[in-house]
Formats: sequence, structure tokens, C-alpha cells
Amino acid sequence: MGWDVPLVASVGLDGVGVADADREGFVVRHEARPAADSAVVPRPRRVVVTGLGALTPLGVGVGELWQGLLDGRHGIRELTGEEFAGLPVRVAGVVPVDPAELLPRAAARRMNRAAQFAVLAAREAWADAGFAAGGTRESGIDPERVGVSLGAILGDASVLVGGDRRLREKGPRGVSPLTTPMTVPSQAASQVSLDLHITGEARTVTSACASGTEAIGEAIDRIRYGRVDIALAGGAEAVVTPAIMASFASMRALASGGVDGGSPSRPFGKGRDGFVNGEGAGVLVLEAEEHAVARGARIYCEAAGWGLSADAHHLAAPDPSGSGVALALRRAVRDAGGHVVDVVHVNAHATATVEGDLAEAGALRAVFGERAVPVTALKGHLGHLQGAAGGVEAVAAVLTLHHGVVPPTVGSGEADEAIGLDVVRGAPRVLPSRGDLVLSNSFGFGGHNAVLALRRVGQGDRGSGVRRVGPGG
Repeated sequence: MGWDVPLVASVGLDGVGVADADREGFVVRHEARPAADSAVVPRPRRVVVTGLGALTPLGVGVGELWQGLLDGRHGIRELTGEEFAGLPVRVAGVVPVDPAELLPRAAARRMNRAAQFAVLAAREAWADAGFAAGGTRESGIDPERVGVSLGAILGDASVLVGGDRRLREKGPRGVSPLTTPMTVPSQAASQVSLDLHITGEARTVTSACASGTEAIGEAIDRIRYGRVDIALAGGAEAVVTPAIMASFASMRALASGGVDGGSPSRPFGKGRDGFVNGEGAGVLVLEAEEHAVARGARIYCEAAGWGLSADAHHLAAPDPSGSGVALALRRAVRDAGGHVVDVVHVNAHATATVEGDLAEAGALRAVFGERAVPVTALKGHLGHLQGAAGGVEAVAAVLTLHHGVVPPTVGSGEADEAIGLDVVRGAPRVLPSRGDLVLSNSFGFGGHNAVLALRRVGQGDRGSGVRRVGPGG
């Protein structure tokens, strides 16, 4: 059905010219797009987590990450390189091995450090999901039905800095032709796609420190609505460089302490004074439920929903009211088809900045009211992994659901009474049995807020057929 409206000038599909539009009473007929047949609108599919991979300051692999979290260890180290001499802050959460040494030399030379992290984490997650080493072809999986979705802020800032240095020292001929392809933040996603022969899609999300969580959320929707059946999603970052460290220090955003007295990152602690810069990667294999069940995959949990919001408040500082954070929290719970009372744990963003932790705590109190929900923050263990933080912390949140154990918050020291949350400290705690949702929070400079909702399998499944299987089974 169309509608008629008088216009003074237009060109219609029937070839009527502009001159004809001057005639009195001339109208242009607009034919509306036919309404979509509701019968062909796909029903959203449930999405589950079947594989995990990580490289973090606690070590190589998910096992090192999880054990380090439970043991209360941290991976924050002093930066001893000559290039860091003279900086006001010289500690960071650095991956303790050179990722290039874990890859074939020819392949490693064509990847920046963040892409190396991503490929290694993706390989681990792919194998953990029960697929064959090598990628889609070796696993008998249609590569067009698999996607990659990774978050990054810069990826690897050192490549561009190094190219500029060589230009100044040696002239144009001294700049490697690989400088540009190794500089773009999308290199991690493209390298994972190349390494595992994934052709469905390879996307990169850049939303400051919310990038990794938002990338996982985007992948959930791509599977929900049938664009792909499997996705490797998370984040990778390598920005422990002198210029980035100096910039954060100039902002007075970095923690001032050293590592002699334990972790200098103090999330939710009374003495917190800034975050610790870090690097790494965390990747989840997300899969349509029916696809995972059909191949007999081990299912960790359901990737149940996610929520976004924007503070629209300040270039770098969070909105002290926490209203944007609260909106993202509520949207994630709603998108998961749940209720606030279903939440049994929150993996907090908690960077250990004074204002940021207060804003997040206020938002959590506003959403949960007087109910004490166990909260933990991992940046005392790891530092702030920037665009990779959401990916690594999602891995930890999945394991919290799978094992029924909440890791403690390291480095917080004396509690800040203004926080007013049930922060898990000292030792791991058993996950509450009533309820089935865990939230993982990520918030970034400029007001980017992203929250991931994960659901425990075997509870609240609504007859879906998802079943809980033991590790390795």
C-alpha cells in the first residue's frame, strides 16, 4: 500500500521529471517496503560456551589463569627494559613469555604482539572446544559458518612507534612493508581467521576498555540470529609501551606502588590510587546450542545475554552517578531473559581508580538494592588488560560458573566503607546455589559500558536440553 503527499519537486520511478513536479496538484507516489512475513523471521537461538583460551600475566593457558586466581597470586612485574627507564611508573601486568617463541618463526614475524596473543588463545579455545588442531578444514566444519569477533583498543602500539623511529634513523627505506598491516587493531582478528581458516566473518570492536566484552556480545547476536554457528570471541591487547605508560602516568591514572608489598593494584580498596597497565588475550568459543549438542560438545555455560550503554559524561572520567553502568547491567539481565534476583555473582570491572570503583559500586547497589551479591575483581591479579580485559575476565566468569567457585579479590587491602559491596576477599568462596546468572562488567574511557550475562547450565534451562558435563567430558 502506498501513500500520496504533495511535493514541489521529485523524480519518480515512472520517469516523471522535475519539470512535471511544478504542475499544480502533482504528487509523488511512494511505495512502502512490503512487510516482512513473520513466519520467516528466525527465532533467536540459544548460545553456549564450549571452549576457553587465555594468555595473561599469570601465565600461558587457562589452567595457569584459573589456578593463579584461586591461589591469590598476581602477575604484575617491574619493567626493567632500558626504554622504560625514567618513567614515573615502571610496573605492569606483562605476559611472562615471549609469544613469538610459541609460534612458527615465519608466522610470528607477520603478527604484532597482540595478534600473537590472540592466535595462541584462539588455538587453545578451539582445541578445548573439541575441534581438531589446524582449524575448520581439519575439523570438518564449514568455514563460512564460523566467525571471529575480537576487541582491541590499539592492538600493539609498539609497531607504529618502531616504524616512526626507523623512519627517522634510516629514512623511508628503513620502514618495513609490514608496518601498516601490523599496526591496525584488526590484525588480531584477521590473524585468527587466517590461522584457523575461518571465512564467515572477522570483526574487530574498538570501544576502549569495554572492547572485549562488546565483541563477545556482538558474537552472541551473530549466532542467535543464524549468521554463523560458531564464533571465537574475546579480546587481545599489547600496549605496555613507554609512550602509553607515560601518557597514563600524565593522566595520574596509574597506581604508584611497586610490587614488593604485593599487588599495587587495589580494586575496591581504601588505599587504591590507580590501575596497573597490562596485556594479554582471552578467547571464548561460542556456539549455537543445537550445534554443540549435536556434536556432543562439553558445555561450560550459556552465553545468555549482554547489555550496552553510554555515559555521555566525560572524555575519561566515569559518570559518578553510575546511571549508565546501572542501565547496562539491567539491559544484560533483561537480554538474558532473567531477573535481578537471578544474579549470583558479579565479576567487576573495578580498575582500582578512586572514581571508577565508586561509580561501579554505586551502580551495583542501585541495581541489587540491599541484597548482598558476591563481587570479585581480577585486576589485582592481572592489572588492567585494556581491550583484552573483557575477554580474559569472561573466561574467569565462565570458570566461576562451571566450577561453582568465586576467586578472591587480590590487593584490595583495607576495605573502603564507601564501596558497600560484598567483595570476596582472602580466599575463594562457593558460588551461591540460588539463582543462575553471573555478570561480567567492562567500562571504558569515554563512557563505554558493556555487561555480559552468563547462565549456569542445568538450572533455569527451560527444557532446552542443555546439560552440565564435567571437565573434559
